[in-house]
Amino acid sequence: MTSYSTPRRESFSTLMNILGLAGICGVLAMALVWQVVFNEPPCPLCLLQRVAFVMVGIGLLLNLRFGSSPMHYGVILFSSLAGAFVAGRQTLLHIAPLDQGFGSPFLGVHFYTWAFVLFAALMLWTAMMLVIDRRFADNPQTRTSSKLVSWTAWIFFILVATNLISTLLECGFGACPDDPISYLWLSK
Repeated sequence: MTSYSTPRRESFSTLMNILGLAGICGVLAMALVWQVVFNEPPCPLCLLQRVAFVMVGIGLLLNLRFGSSPMHYGVILFSSLAGAFVAGRQTLLHIAPLDQGFGSPFLGVHFYTWAFVLFAALMLWTAMMLVIDRRFADNPQTRTSSKLVSWTAWIFFILVATNLISTLLECGFGACPDDPISYLWLSK
């Protein structure tokens, strides 16, 4: 029974981590598209939330490249906790009844509120994976290298680089403005 169930868990774990990384890519891509299409540079708290999503993506990528590990899931969990803290703080900053919030809402809800919900979902997902995925106890050094993993990883790296370039254009090498309205390096 062990020899039959181990490959099944391995493929489930790989699939779940690929789907998770694809979801993170979707979040980063949506934030970039919204930023460009609606000309809404992200605020410093928004940028911190993007960093937390990138760190979650790195934890997922570690699971895909080097095999599932509690340490990799720990990276995902701590990044999700940090992101939820920042998103929760930003939500509380704009909770007053007449406050319009920062940026345009998506489906009636601001991105920082969506981020809080997604970080909470990621924490639940991580807990579920730690309970279900016991493959790391059998073989901690299993490496996964499929074309799907490679393509998802490359898309993730491109999105991270694009976010980095976007942030440099907006803030330069200094502190980002609290209420950004333009890009520092493009306004000269």
